[in-house]
Amino acid sequence: MNIEVDMVDETERVEPKHWELVQNILQFACEEEGVVDGSEVSVSFVDNEMIQAVNREYREIDRPTDVISFALNDDEIQPQAEGIPNLLGDIIISVPKAREQAGEYGHSFERELGFLAVHGLLHLLGYDHMDKEEEDRMFSRQERILEAYGLPR
Repeated sequence: MNIEVDMVDETERVEPKHWELVQNILQFACEEEGVVDGSEVSVSFVDNEMIQAVNREYREIDRPTDVISFALNDDEIQPQAEGIPNLLGDIIISVPKAREQAGEYGHSFERELGFLAVHGLLHLLGYDHMDKEEEDRMFSRQERILEAYGLPR
């Protein structure tokens, strides 16, 4: 199973080991979710100002958040023509927010970064948390993935 993960670090502060973590955990999560081999996802690491601007523009919420996802399939995975990749979408992660939340929750930055990457990916795959039932399903799935990968709470 192989997916392509395109990453951009707009903060210029993400260490190579964290790039590798995000790459590996997204590969693992895609395998766990049965994502089509050769699919693509992009990840951008940004600061609080950038994610706040995106949050304001697309969600009309004028404050920084931890992760935002933009699915390209609109919850419908289409059969792909040969040679054309399945573009899952974009995940935007605020590095400062991830560091802040790791401290608040009393776990490592790696755990928080892995959590945000998996959370963003699950949104791209159609998971949501708009009501209690959806939230339970999504959060339980992401915890199982994180634990199986080796990043438990």
